[in-house]
Amino acid sequence: MEKTAEKSNLRWWILLTVIIGTFLGRLDQTIVNLALPKIISDFGITVSTAGWIGTAYILANAVFVPIWGKLGDTIGRKKVYVIGFSIFILGSALAGLAWNFSSMLVFRIIQAVASSADYPTAMAILTVTFTTQRDRAQALGIWSSAFAASAVLGPLIGGPLIDSFSWRMVFLINIPIGVIGIIMAMIFIRESVSEHKTVYFDWWGAFLLGGALTSVTLVLDKGSDWGWLSASALLCYFLTVFLMWAFIKVEQIVKEPLVDLHFFKNSIFVNTLVNNFIIFMGMIGSLFIIPIFAQTFLGYTATESGYLFIPMAGALMLAAPLGGRLTGRVQPKYVIIASTLGAGIGLYFFTWIDPRSTPWDLMFPLMIMAFCMGFGMAQRTNMIASAVPQSEIGVASSVLALIRNIAGAFGIAIFSAILTNSINSSVVKLSQHSTLRSTDPLAVKEFISLIILKAEVMGFAVVFWVSSLLVIFGGLLAFSFKKVKMGGEDKVEVFVEA
Repeated sequence: MEKTAEKSNLRWWILLTVIIGTFLGRLDQTIVNLALPKIISDFGITVSTAGWIGTAYILANAVFVPIWGKLGDTIGRKKVYVIGFSIFILGSALAGLAWNFSSMLVFRIIQAVASSADYPTAMAILTVTFTTQRDRAQALGIWSSAFAASAVLGPLIGGPLIDSFSWRMVFLINIPIGVIGIIMAMIFIRESVSEHKTVYFDWWGAFLLGGALTSVTLVLDKGSDWGWLSASALLCYFLTVFLMWAFIKVEQIVKEPLVDLHFFKNSIFVNTLVNNFIIFMGMIGSLFIIPIFAQTFLGYTATESGYLFIPMAGALMLAAPLGGRLTGRVQPKYVIIASTLGAGIGLYFFTWIDPRSTPWDLMFPLMIMAFCMGFGMAQRTNMIASAVPQSEIGVASSVLALIRNIAGAFGIAIFSAILTNSINSSVVKLSQHSTLRSTDPLAVKEFISLIILKAEVMGFAVVFWVSSLLVIFGGLLAFSFKKVKMGGEDKVEVFVEA
């Protein structure tokens, strides 16, 4: 006799199962960056060459997210989740055994393709498992906090692994944990599919969207190295616009489109995506420079920098389920507005940091920002899940994942440029308004060093000023959100016995 997963006590085990997959997939994106210096040394490659290890991962991950989302809706979310997880473990094992740069690049692409299956299928699995709006919001909140915490804990876990063992351990550690995750998926997750069966897979749409995402991600990742107006960058801009135009045209005429463009006629869906884009661009784009500041101006090691993020991870995991509990009691937009404004204030506190800052001066703003972001995380995710039919939740969640990933890439590129330009501008201004009444070479050297130091500190302050204003602006945009009726209970989902 069939029964929905909602009536089973196993639903919380399902939540734990997908958290393991999400945690490993996102952890792998951050933890590998710590291993790059050792990989560079072992393989005898340059820093710019090593950068392709990260770039290839980002590109492959971005391209395959919507494809996996569509396949999950079509052939079964559990099937796609297990396949993706299994390939990810295989890719991790191969990457841990890589013998040169070329092999590492291939194996990282395998990892990325597999990892991109997790987000859309995991969100769809949770959406059909937790059907009441309150339980769903709480589950999505806990899952979202684990997603964010994995990025924070990457440096903390990776540092000791690399220092105590080898860079290969950041890949091999995925194997035992991943095997446990697959076994749990086979036992606890029930198969679910969309009511709408796909007969013709949209390969042209997948190719065009993949090309557009590849070009935009590539220029965001490499633009600062190439030059934003270089020939390579201009070619990427052109390809992005042309391929996206062609993709839209194809999706309008194809029988079963990869992405239903009717999503973008849904004001709730579009407004939530815009809010996510602005907030994640401001948050990720500024937070990536915290470890740089800590190691450059405070003299912290990579592992010590990771310790700064422990309270942030705790705040995220505490706040997300608390925010989810407000579902059905408070309109989602008010939770999103309050949480976003609070996160913007947290970022504003970073404008005060300088070389005399204590660890608490960094941890306190991180905790405020993380708690507020976590408090609204479930509401943002749940609005996407409730704004579209459950038959298309996999594709919708893959669009949300794409928006967040691209927002982060935009943020890092934009704020890196802001930091560099602000420092250069501040050096000129400080030099014009500073006077040294000595010709002693040592005094001149110290004078120049102090100007550069002051300019760098001012540059970091500008970054956090801009990011806090951007996030606050994103929060104010949420006032335009219409009241959303959570329709999870009224939508029917097909369950298939595994």
